[in-house]
Amino acid sequence: MARIGTGLATDDAGVDAFAEASGRAAMALGGAPADLVFVFAGAANLEHADAGLAIVQERLAPRALVGCGAQGVVAAGRELEDGGVAVWAAAMPDAELESFHLETFASGESVAVAGMPDFDAAEAVFMLVDPYSFPAEPLLDQIAEDHPGVPIMGGLASAGGAGSTLLMCDGELVTEGAVGVALAGVDVRPCVSQGAKPIGPEMAITSADGNVIHELASKPALERLKTAITELDPVERALAASGLLIGIVIDENRPEYERGDFLVRGLLGADEESGSIAVGERVRVGQTVRMQVRDGSSADEDLREALARVARELDGPPAGALIFTCNGRGSHMFNVPDHDASALDQALGGAPAAGFFCAGEIGPVGTRSFVHGFTATMAVFPS
Repeated sequence: MARIGTGLATDDAGVDAFAEASGRAAMALGGAPADLVFVFAGAANLEHADAGLAIVQERLAPRALVGCGAQGVVAAGRELEDGGVAVWAAAMPDAELESFHLETFASGESVAVAGMPDFDAAEAVFMLVDPYSFPAEPLLDQIAEDHPGVPIMGGLASAGGAGSTLLMCDGELVTEGAVGVALAGVDVRPCVSQGAKPIGPEMAITSADGNVIHELASKPALERLKTAITELDPVERALAASGLLIGIVIDENRPEYERGDFLVRGLLGADEESGSIAVGERVRVGQTVRMQVRDGSSADEDLREALARVARELDGPPAGALIFTCNGRGSHMFNVPDHDASALDQALGGAPAAGFFCAGEIGPVGTRSFVHGFTATMAVFPS
């Protein structure tokens, strides 16, 4: 059984912000020793990250710690879209924890990854990534092949541009690669809200190459999309005109497909002459696709439905959760403050949660994990 506590420092006070957040997390644990700790720090506090990390280590003394610099942080039902420090701490004495730091190096004409832990026994993996130095998506593809069904959750660090990334692994600060922790002996429930609404009919891919769809339902893909759009109601047609997305079914072994069964990707382009369309993901013949649209209302609806599904699966109130939300959400997408944090708080009965605003979120769709955009990816820990 896990016990989770979180701490939030709203002032960008450097070392004092780390001390405040870790002190609040320790207090919330009620004297239970921390086994796993996550630290998320806004850019304004990263100048003091070395001393701040030492304070966190001293106050919580966890068996494993990972963290990163962030544009903003989430904790205590609040979202600080710029700055702050959030600390998430869990007492899970029966858990097997293996923290890791991954680095890339040239191997002939390809790139290899050093530092990979053994994921054979892992029930979940959390990973925080430098988006400028580490190939997250190819690694996720490889993990899916080598360790099918293991959920990978986390996000791309978002504190600044290339060269400014800061990652934390136990007592060390690193500036490249990826850090994370593999968990065994702990029940973790992934929850991915892609913030999109499916519209129009489901369509089978009947001709494709790479990320280019030539035919949908045996008709030129572009022609089939145009026909489907004309059949939408006026509201959905207006949403499609402002930004049409494509949802790709990853796990075909279902009698019917709901929102969470689609991997949502952008529509990258279309060729009027050939009738082909390009999407932001490799596809294959036989897969099912459906048009998707995204706005604040559909993102709110999708998040609440995703959280409700997870809540129904639990036997009681959860111990807590981690949240990795896109830096394009928050006030950029919704007209209220603390939107995702509040929805999570309401759905999980006030269970402690913390996380950060990501430059890309990592979470599973079906049996595979992907890098997403504009999602809220969560990991719920049953009590």
